[in-house]
Amino acid sequence: MIRLAEQSVRVQEAVARARERVAALHAELPRNELVVWTAGNVSERVVLPDAAEGAPELFVIKPSGVSYDDLSADTMVVCTLDGEKIDDGTADALGPSSDTAAHAYVYRHMPEVGGVVHTHSTFATAWAARSEPIPCVLTMMADEFGGDIPVGPFALIGDDSIGRGIVETLRESRSPAVLMAQHGPFTVGRNARAAVKAAVMCEEVARTVHFARAHGEPPRIDQAQIDSLYDRYQNVYGQASGSSR
Repeated sequence: MIRLAEQSVRVQEAVARARERVAALHAELPRNELVVWTAGNVSERVVLPDAAEGAPELFVIKPSGVSYDDLSADTMVVCTLDGEKIDDGTADALGPSSDTAAHAYVYRHMPEVGGVVHTHSTFATAWAARSEPIPCVLTMMADEFGGDIPVGPFALIGDDSIGRGIVETLRESRSPAVLMAQHGPFTVGRNARAAVKAAVMCEEVARTVHFARAHGEPPRIDQAQIDSLYDRYQNVYGQASGSSR
């Protein structure tokens, strides 16, 4: 087992910062009504300093079955990109989320991804239950998702099957969100904060389009307009430090 105490001070500091960020971001899930009880999880890839060449690649994730009220930086679990928990001397009694293998697979196969989120938010999960993509009928969707929010294949929890489905689906899409069939949404981002934002936005558009369809089928935005909106939002909108609605 990899031991954090045997890594450099800079690696330990990077892990500590990631634990703080991930713990704080978990509060956004119940705050935005994306989870119930202990369901759902946020993870983030540990960004290692240049001086840490040769150090193991790691990510931080929520422990399994722990109430959101009881989460803190010390309860976050640190894992390798193979999904193996490391000995960090703080959360040794806590096991990582049951979705750890899926998160690990995404990090191994999508190096551009720095954060992963899974929820069972009501409206997005309702679309997933029907195995139906959310059509791009809103400018907000074009901005954030670059088109439809796609559906990934049905997969059982326990190994990396869900992760494979996420990667296979998102490689063919600009969307940072995927609705895993009869399961729920997973989102990715350059860091955990971006992935949480995508989860919040996914639920928002899932709810809006659900209500819109109650009064008829809303027309999908023309693809050329989707492309224009996506390019503007991703590359022009907001301040120089990054866009945010």
